[in-house]
Amino acid sequence: MSIPTLTPSSALRVHDLRVAYDGTEVLRGVDLELRTGEWLGLIGPNGSGKSTLLRALVGLVPSAGGVELGQGGRPGPTDLSLMPQSPELPPGMTVVEYVLLGRTAHLGWLRQESAADRRVATDVLRRLGLASFAGRPVLQLSGGEAQRVVIARALAQQSPVLLLDEPTSALDVGHQVEVLELVDELRHEDGLTVVAAMHDLGTAARYSDRLALLDRGSLAAVGAPREVLEEDLVSRVYGHPVRVHELDGHLVVVPAPRAARHTPTAPVSLADRRQGAQTDQEVS
Repeated sequence: MSIPTLTPSSALRVHDLRVAYDGTEVLRGVDLELRTGEWLGLIGPNGSGKSTLLRALVGLVPSAGGVELGQGGRPGPTDLSLMPQSPELPPGMTVVEYVLLGRTAHLGWLRQESAADRRVATDVLRRLGLASFAGRPVLQLSGGEAQRVVIARALAQQSPVLLLDEPTSALDVGHQVEVLELVDELRHEDGLTVVAAMHDLGTAARYSDRLALLDRGSLAAVGAPREVLEEDLVSRVYGHPVRVHELDGHLVVVPAPRAARHTPTAPVSLADRRQGAQTDQEVS
């Protein structure tokens, strides 16, 4: 098993990471190097270990193996920020109070927010277009607004590595794009390293520099989206045949009928397929 090598551009190195519940391994032998400023998409079927991996990185579940920062040493409470899949929005709490929870790791022994903490929260809300929501109860927010507020809390921690667990779950298409574009914009502006567990393979390919495909707790592949989203591999891991197409320069992964014989092909654009169908009609 090769150990990822730390380089000046490394944000985080993971070596032989393992997690077990009640004696059963749910994550085994995970080796990853996260590059500073990149977006790494975690993909894989339900139960493959995506959420467990993210939680292990921030120490929310007991794990064995190594997690090391790019400059050396284990991550501290302010080095990694996790946006959970189903965050709890406490009743009676306003937006700014909720965002201030992201400053918890920075608080002193008195556990009270300082003026500097409040300035950080205010600035994050402004950058995310949420300044006018500061005094609004969090339970009065729409789905898209609530998701942005949860991101604001994660950003208020001011960690260089942002971990997102299904950041667009339960959002419609419009709000999905809004949230992902926002994260991508902040990544480029602030040099954040993003690791996001994502359900939709095409969306993951569109936003990620690299993909890490998990299969029953182990890494099946890591690489550029076009390298990882190979029809045979994805079909095997997900237990269902898929087809990979290209539309407007982006990969699209669609399920194929189980009865269809699987013949791996290079991605073919939908425009080319439509053109081929038109030619067939003209010939007939």
